[in-house]
Amino acid sequence: MTEGWLGIPMVEDAKATARGALAEAAGTPGVPSGGESVGGGSVVRLIGRTFLENKLAVVGVAAVASMAAFCFIGPLLYHSDTLATRLLEVNLRPGSGHPLGTDDSGRDILGRLMVGGQSSLEIGFAVAIIAVTFGSVWGALAGFLGGFVDAAMMRVVDGFIAIPGLFLFLFLASIIHATLWLIIVVLSAFSWLVPARLARGETLSLRTREFVQAVKVMGGTNRRIVVRHLLPNTLGTIIVNATFQVADAILVLAVLSYLGFGLAPPAATWGGMLSAGIDFIYDGYWWQIYPAGVLIVLTVVSFNVIGDALRDAFEVRLQVR
Repeated sequence: MTEGWLGIPMVEDAKATARGALAEAAGTPGVPSGGESVGGGSVVRLIGRTFLENKLAVVGVAAVASMAAFCFIGPLLYHSDTLATRLLEVNLRPGSGHPLGTDDSGRDILGRLMVGGQSSLEIGFAVAIIAVTFGSVWGALAGFLGGFVDAAMMRVVDGFIAIPGLFLFLFLASIIHATLWLIIVVLSAFSWLVPARLARGETLSLRTREFVQAVKVMGGTNRRIVVRHLLPNTLGTIIVNATFQVADAILVLAVLSYLGFGLAPPAATWGGMLSAGIDFIYDGYWWQIYPAGVLIVLTVVSFNVIGDALRDAFEVRLQVR
C-alpha cells in the first residue's frame, strides 16, 4: 500500500473510485464529492416519490378514481331508467326519489350523470390512447429518418393543423349522425398532432446519442431503434401529454355537444346534459346545469393537475436530489 502527499492510502482512494464507478454503472447513487449522501432507489421509485410529494396531484388522482367509480360502479348500486320519458315527472326539483331532480323529459339527473360520465370518460381515454400512440410513432419516425422524409411527414402535420376544426365540426354535425366511434375518430384525427411534434422533438435530440449509434454498429434495424430505444426514452413526455389529451377530449366533447355534434338524445354525455340545461337557465332549474358542469370542470382540472405533477416527476431524472 502506497501513501499520498498527506499520508492517505492511495489504494483506498482507488477502491473508492472503483466503487463509485460501479455504482454509477449499476444505476445506484454513490457519494458526491461534497460528502453528502444521496437517497437510494430506482428511477421509477424516485419518480413515484416526487409525484406523491405533490399533494394536489394526489387529490387529483383520488378525484379521477372517485369519478370513475361514480360512473362505472354507481349504476350498479343506484338503479334508474335513464332513457324512458315520464311526462308526469318533468323538471322535478331534487328530493325524495330523485336526489338531483329530473330533466325536461322526466329522466333522473343522477342516473344520467353516471351514464353520461361513462361515455365522456370512454371517449376521453380512447382519444388519448389513439392520438398519443399514432402521434408518437409518427413523430419518432419523422425525427429519426430526417431529411426529405421528415419534411414530408411534418408537412402533413402542418396541413392538419391548418384545418379549422370548429367549422369542420359544424359541417359534420349538419350532414351526419354522430356515433360514439365516429366522435372518437374525428377527435383523434386532430389530437395526434401535438404528440407527433413532441415525439419528433425528443427524437431529434436522441438520435445522435451514443446508444443509438451503438445499435446501428451492432446491426440493429431502424424499426428496432425506434421501437426499442427511441420511443421508450420519450415515454415521460408521452405519458404527460396523454393526461392532457384526456382532459382536452372531455372538454372538446362538451363543446361539440353544445354545437350539436354530440351523441343524439336520449344518449347521455356531460356536455349534452349541460347543453340541454342551458335552455332552462332562466327558469331556475339549476339542477339541470350545475351538476354536469361541476363534473366536467372537476375532471378536466384533475387530469391537468396530474399531468403537471407527472411532468415535474419525470424531470427529476435530470436533477440531483
